Amino acid sequence: MKKILTTLFILFATVLCAFPQSRIDTLLQKLHNPTVNYVFVAAHRGDWRYAPENSLPAIENAIKMGVDIVELDVQRTKDGQFILMHDPTLDRTTTGKGEIADWTLDSIQTLHLKNGCAIKTKEKVPTLEEALLLMKGRILVNLDKADRYFDEVHALLEKTGTTKQIIMKGSKPVEEVKSQFGKYLDKVIYMPIVNLDKENAEKQIERFINDLHPVAFELLFVDDVLPLPKQMKLQLAGKSLIWYNTLWDTMAGGHDDDMSLENPDAGYGYLIDTLGAKMIQTDRPAYLMAYLRKRGLHD
Repeated sequence: MKKILTTLFILFATVLCAFPQSRIDTLLQKLHNPTVNYVFVAAHRGDWRYAPENSLPAIENAIKMGVDIVELDVQRTKDGQFILMHDPTLDRTTTGKGEIADWTLDSIQTLHLKNGCAIKTKEKVPTLEEALLLMKGRILVNLDKADRYFDEVHALLEKTGTTKQIIMKGSKPVEEVKSQFGKYLDKVIYMPIVNLDKENAEKQIERFINDLHPVAFELLFVDDVLPLPKQMKLQLAGKSLIWYNTLWDTMAGGHDDDMSLENPDAGYGYLIDTLGAKMIQTDRPAYLMAYLRKRGLHD
Protein backbone atom coordinates (compact mmCIF):
# COMPACT_ATOMS: atom_id res chain seq x y z
CA MET A 1 0.00 0.00 0.00
CA LYS A 2 2.84 2.34 0.91
CA LYS A 3 4.49 1.71 -2.47
CA ILE A 4 1.22 2.46 -4.27
CA LEU A 5 0.77 5.75 -2.41
CA THR A 6 4.37 6.74 -3.12
CA THR A 7 3.90 5.97 -6.80
CA LEU A 8 0.69 7.98 -6.94
CA PHE A 9 2.37 10.94 -5.24
CA ILE A 10 5.24 10.88 -7.75
CA LEU A 11 2.78 10.71 -10.63
CA PHE A 12 0.79 13.61 -9.20
CA ALA A 13 3.92 15.73 -8.73
CA THR A 14 5.02 14.92 -12.27
CA VAL A 15 1.67 16.06 -13.65
CA LEU A 16 1.89 19.32 -11.69
CA CYS A 17 5.38 20.00 -12.97
CA ALA A 18 4.22 19.42 -16.52
CA PHE A 19 2.06 22.55 -16.33
CA PRO A 20 3.98 25.82 -16.53
CA GLN A 21 3.51 28.34 -13.75
CA SER A 22 0.92 30.97 -14.63
CA ARG A 23 2.10 34.48 -15.44
CA ILE A 24 0.23 35.88 -12.44
CA ASP A 25 1.94 33.44 -10.07
CA THR A 26 5.32 34.36 -11.55
CA LEU A 27 4.62 38.08 -11.13
CA LEU A 28 3.39 37.59 -7.57
CA GLN A 29 6.53 35.67 -6.66
CA LYS A 30 8.64 38.58 -7.93
CA LEU A 31 6.42 41.10 -6.20
CA HIS A 32 6.91 39.38 -2.85
CA ASN A 33 10.69 39.24 -3.29
CA PRO A 34 12.18 42.56 -2.06
CA THR A 35 15.59 41.68 -3.56
CA VAL A 36 14.30 40.75 -7.02
CA ASN A 37 16.47 41.86 -9.97
CA TYR A 38 13.50 43.00 -12.01
CA VAL A 39 11.62 46.24 -12.67
CA PHE A 40 7.83 46.04 -12.98
CA VAL A 41 6.21 48.14 -15.69
CA ALA A 42 2.77 49.65 -14.99
CA ALA A 43 0.83 51.12 -17.92
CA HIS A 44 -1.12 54.21 -16.88
CA ARG A 45 -4.78 53.80 -17.98
CA GLY A 46 -3.65 51.02 -20.31
CA ASP A 47 -1.72 51.68 -23.51
CA TRP A 48 -3.66 54.86 -24.26
CA ARG A 49 -1.34 55.85 -27.12
CA TYR A 50 -2.68 52.79 -28.97
CA ALA A 51 -6.38 53.05 -28.02
CA PRO A 52 -8.57 55.28 -25.79
CA GLU A 53 -7.58 55.34 -22.13
CA ASN A 54 -9.35 52.81 -19.89
CA SER A 55 -10.61 50.91 -22.95
CA LEU A 56 -10.47 47.17 -23.58
CA PRO A 57 -8.11 47.52 -26.59
CA ALA A 58 -5.76 49.69 -24.49
CA ILE A 59 -5.68 46.93 -21.87
CA GLU A 60 -5.26 44.16 -24.44
CA ASN A 61 -2.35 45.89 -26.13
CA ALA A 62 -0.62 46.43 -22.80
CA ILE A 63 -0.93 42.70 -22.10
CA LYS A 64 0.39 41.74 -25.55
CA MET A 65 3.26 44.17 -25.07
CA GLY A 66 4.36 42.36 -21.93
CA VAL A 67 3.37 44.97 -19.34
CA ASP A 68 3.20 43.65 -15.76
CA ILE A 69 0.55 45.95 -14.29
CA VAL A 70 -2.24 47.97 -15.83
CA GLU A 71 -3.59 50.96 -13.90
CA LEU A 72 -7.32 51.57 -14.39
CA ASP A 73 -9.89 53.98 -12.96
CA VAL A 74 -13.28 52.96 -11.56
CA GLN A 75 -16.49 55.02 -11.49
CA ARG A 76 -20.05 54.09 -10.52
CA THR A 77 -23.15 54.84 -12.60
CA LYS A 78 -26.54 56.09 -11.42
CA ASP A 79 -27.83 52.51 -11.25
CA GLY A 80 -24.83 51.28 -9.23
CA GLN A 81 -22.84 49.67 -12.04
CA PHE A 82 -19.05 49.99 -12.28
CA ILE A 83 -17.33 51.29 -15.39
CA LEU A 84 -13.78 52.23 -16.34
CA MET A 85 -13.26 55.99 -16.54
CA HIS A 86 -10.87 58.44 -14.93
CA ASP A 87 -13.01 61.59 -14.72
CA PRO A 88 -16.29 61.81 -12.78
CA THR A 89 -17.77 63.37 -15.92
CA LEU A 90 -18.22 62.01 -19.43
CA ASP A 91 -17.17 65.12 -21.36
CA ARG A 92 -13.44 64.62 -21.91
CA THR A 93 -13.28 60.94 -22.84
CA THR A 94 -16.68 60.18 -24.41
CA THR A 95 -19.28 61.62 -26.77
CA GLY A 96 -21.57 62.25 -23.79
CA LYS A 97 -21.79 65.12 -21.33
CA GLY A 98 -22.47 65.42 -17.63
CA GLU A 99 -21.80 63.50 -14.42
CA ILE A 100 -21.41 59.73 -14.62
CA ALA A 101 -23.50 59.49 -11.45
CA ASP A 102 -26.44 60.97 -13.40
CA TRP A 103 -26.31 58.35 -16.18
CA THR A 104 -27.45 54.71 -16.13
CA LEU A 105 -25.20 52.04 -17.59
CA ASP A 106 -27.44 51.34 -20.60
CA SER A 107 -27.34 55.03 -21.52
CA ILE A 108 -23.56 55.21 -21.14
CA GLN A 109 -23.20 52.18 -23.39
CA THR A 110 -24.71 54.17 -26.27
CA LEU A 111 -21.70 56.52 -26.17
CA HIS A 112 -18.34 56.25 -27.90
CA LEU A 113 -14.93 56.79 -26.38
CA LYS A 114 -12.66 59.56 -27.63
CA ASN A 115 -8.94 59.12 -28.24
CA GLY A 116 -6.13 61.32 -26.89
CA CYS A 117 -6.88 63.91 -29.58
CA ALA A 118 -10.54 64.13 -28.49
CA ILE A 119 -11.67 62.34 -31.66
CA LYS A 120 -14.58 59.90 -31.53
CA THR A 121 -13.63 56.24 -31.92
CA LYS A 122 -15.63 53.05 -32.40
CA GLU A 123 -14.81 51.93 -28.86
CA LYS A 124 -17.44 51.77 -26.10
CA VAL A 125 -17.14 52.41 -22.36
CA PRO A 126 -16.26 49.07 -20.72
CA THR A 127 -17.70 47.81 -17.48
CA LEU A 128 -15.30 46.81 -14.73
CA GLU A 129 -16.53 43.23 -15.03
CA GLU A 130 -15.74 43.11 -18.75
CA ALA A 131 -12.25 44.39 -18.05
CA LEU A 132 -11.64 41.93 -15.21
CA LEU A 133 -12.64 38.99 -17.38
CA LEU A 134 -10.33 40.21 -20.15
CA MET A 135 -7.41 40.49 -17.70
CA LYS A 136 -8.06 37.29 -15.75
CA GLY A 137 -4.85 35.35 -15.27
CA ARG A 138 -2.93 37.67 -17.60
CA ILE A 139 -1.79 40.83 -15.80
CA LEU A 140 -1.76 42.53 -12.40
CA VAL A 141 -4.32 45.30 -11.99
CA ASN A 142 -4.08 48.55 -10.03
CA LEU A 143 -7.65 49.75 -9.45
CA ASP A 144 -7.65 53.47 -8.80
CA LYS A 145 -10.62 55.18 -7.13
CA ALA A 146 -12.15 51.80 -6.24
CA ASP A 147 -11.60 52.28 -2.51
CA ARG A 148 -14.75 54.44 -2.33
CA TYR A 149 -16.94 51.34 -2.70
CA PHE A 150 -14.55 48.46 -2.18
CA ASP A 151 -17.08 46.10 -0.58
CA GLU A 152 -19.03 46.03 -3.84
CA VAL A 153 -15.90 45.93 -5.97
CA HIS A 154 -14.51 43.02 -3.96
CA ALA A 155 -17.68 41.04 -4.58
CA LEU A 156 -17.08 41.54 -8.30
CA LEU A 157 -13.46 40.42 -7.93
CA GLU A 158 -14.63 37.24 -6.23
CA LYS A 159 -17.26 36.66 -8.91
CA THR A 160 -14.68 36.97 -11.71
CA GLY A 161 -11.91 35.07 -9.91
CA THR A 162 -9.47 37.97 -10.17
CA THR A 163 -8.94 38.90 -6.51
CA LYS A 164 -5.27 37.91 -6.28
CA GLN A 165 -4.39 40.09 -9.30
CA ILE A 166 -5.57 43.31 -7.67
CA ILE A 167 -3.35 46.09 -6.32
CA MET A 168 -4.95 48.81 -4.21
CA LYS A 169 -3.06 51.97 -3.28
CA GLY A 170 -3.83 54.96 -1.11
CA SER A 171 -2.35 57.79 0.95
CA LYS A 172 -4.35 57.21 4.13
CA PRO A 173 -2.50 56.56 7.42
CA VAL A 174 -2.06 52.98 8.54
CA GLU A 175 -4.88 53.15 11.12
CA GLU A 176 -7.44 54.11 8.46
CA VAL A 177 -6.15 51.46 6.06
CA LYS A 178 -6.54 48.76 8.69
CA SER A 179 -10.01 50.01 9.56
CA GLN A 180 -11.24 50.26 5.96
CA PHE A 181 -9.45 47.35 4.29
CA GLY A 182 -8.60 45.11 7.24
CA LYS A 183 -10.70 42.15 6.15
CA TYR A 184 -9.28 42.32 2.61
CA LEU A 185 -5.57 42.76 3.34
CA ASP A 186 -4.88 39.02 3.08
CA LYS A 187 -6.73 38.82 -0.25
CA VAL A 188 -5.60 41.86 -2.25
CA ILE A 189 -2.27 43.68 -2.41
CA TYR A 190 -2.22 47.05 -0.68
CA MET A 191 0.55 49.59 -1.38
CA PRO A 192 0.76 52.83 0.65
CA ILE A 193 1.39 56.09 -1.22
CA VAL A 194 3.76 58.37 0.70
CA ASN A 195 4.65 61.93 -0.24
CA LEU A 196 8.28 62.30 0.83
CA ASP A 197 7.95 66.10 0.85
CA LYS A 198 5.67 65.91 3.89
CA GLU A 199 7.09 66.18 7.40
CA ASN A 200 5.70 62.89 8.68
CA ALA A 201 6.81 60.78 5.69
CA GLU A 202 9.46 58.72 7.51
CA LYS A 203 7.18 57.99 10.46
CA GLN A 204 4.38 56.99 8.12
CA ILE A 205 6.63 54.54 6.29
CA GLU A 206 7.93 53.12 9.56
CA ARG A 207 4.39 52.53 10.84
CA PHE A 208 3.39 50.70 7.68
CA ILE A 209 6.50 48.50 7.79
CA ASN A 210 5.85 47.58 11.42
CA ASP A 211 2.08 47.09 11.14
CA LEU A 212 1.37 45.84 7.61
CA HIS A 213 4.69 44.86 5.99
CA PRO A 214 3.60 46.09 2.52
CA VAL A 215 5.25 44.51 -0.51
CA ALA A 216 5.82 47.98 -1.97
CA PHE A 217 5.48 51.72 -1.37
CA GLU A 218 4.62 54.32 -3.98
CA LEU A 219 6.83 57.31 -3.25
CA LEU A 220 6.40 60.90 -4.47
CA PHE A 221 8.74 63.88 -4.36
CA VAL A 222 9.00 67.14 -6.30
CA ASP A 223 12.70 68.00 -6.45
CA ASP A 224 16.09 66.27 -6.22
CA VAL A 225 17.26 68.62 -3.47
CA LEU A 226 15.26 66.42 -1.07
CA PRO A 227 17.64 63.85 0.51
CA LEU A 228 14.89 61.46 1.65
CA PRO A 229 14.40 59.54 -1.65
CA LYS A 230 18.02 58.34 -1.53
CA GLN A 231 17.61 57.38 2.10
CA MET A 232 14.51 55.34 1.24
CA LYS A 233 16.55 53.13 -1.07
CA LEU A 234 18.59 52.04 1.95
CA GLN A 235 15.76 52.06 4.48
CA LEU A 236 13.45 49.85 2.38
CA ALA A 237 16.14 47.52 1.03
CA GLY A 238 15.19 43.91 1.75
CA LYS A 239 11.80 45.00 3.14
CA SER A 240 9.58 46.51 0.43
CA LEU A 241 9.82 47.37 -3.25
CA ILE A 242 9.71 51.01 -4.36
CA TRP A 243 7.23 52.30 -6.97
CA TYR A 244 7.74 55.61 -8.79
CA ASN A 245 5.51 57.37 -11.31
CA THR A 246 7.07 58.96 -14.40
CA LEU A 247 3.84 60.48 -15.69
CA TRP A 248 4.94 64.07 -15.06
CA ASP A 249 7.92 65.84 -13.54
CA THR A 250 6.67 66.67 -10.04
CA MET A 251 5.97 63.03 -9.17
CA ALA A 252 9.58 61.83 -9.22
CA GLY A 253 11.85 64.84 -8.95
CA GLY A 254 11.80 65.57 -12.67
CA HIS A 255 12.88 62.06 -13.71
CA ASP A 256 9.77 61.50 -15.80
CA ASP A 257 8.91 60.10 -19.22
CA ASP A 258 9.87 63.37 -20.93
CA MET A 259 13.36 63.35 -19.42
CA SER A 260 13.67 59.67 -20.27
CA LEU A 261 12.87 60.30 -23.93
CA GLU A 262 15.94 62.52 -24.10
CA ASN A 263 18.14 60.46 -21.78
CA PRO A 264 16.68 57.23 -20.32
CA ASP A 265 19.64 56.81 -17.97
CA ALA A 266 18.93 60.23 -16.44
CA GLY A 267 15.20 59.47 -16.18
CA TYR A 268 14.37 55.81 -15.63
CA GLY A 269 17.97 54.89 -14.87
CA TYR A 270 18.25 57.43 -12.04
CA LEU A 271 15.10 56.10 -10.40
CA ILE A 272 16.37 52.52 -10.64
CA ASP A 273 20.05 52.95 -9.80
CA THR A 274 20.05 55.92 -7.42
CA LEU A 275 16.63 55.60 -5.79
CA GLY A 276 16.09 51.83 -5.90
CA ALA A 277 12.89 51.77 -7.98
CA LYS A 278 11.63 48.28 -8.80
CA MET A 279 8.24 49.44 -10.10
CA ILE A 280 7.62 52.27 -12.58
CA GLN A 281 4.27 53.55 -13.78
CA THR A 282 4.56 55.17 -17.21
CA ASP A 283 2.64 56.64 -20.11
CA ARG A 284 5.24 55.07 -22.44
CA PRO A 285 5.30 51.36 -21.56
CA ALA A 286 6.89 50.16 -24.82
CA TYR A 287 9.74 52.66 -24.53
CA LEU A 288 10.36 51.82 -20.87
CA MET A 289 10.33 48.06 -21.49
CA ALA A 290 12.81 48.39 -24.35
CA TYR A 291 15.17 50.24 -22.00
CA LEU A 292 14.75 47.70 -19.22
CA ARG A 293 15.30 44.74 -21.53
CA LYS A 294 18.57 46.21 -22.74
CA ARG A 295 19.65 46.28 -19.11
CA GLY A 296 18.38 42.78 -18.32
CA LEU A 297 15.76 44.11 -15.91
CA HIS A 298 12.60 42.90 -17.66
CA ASP A 299 11.60 39.62 -19.29
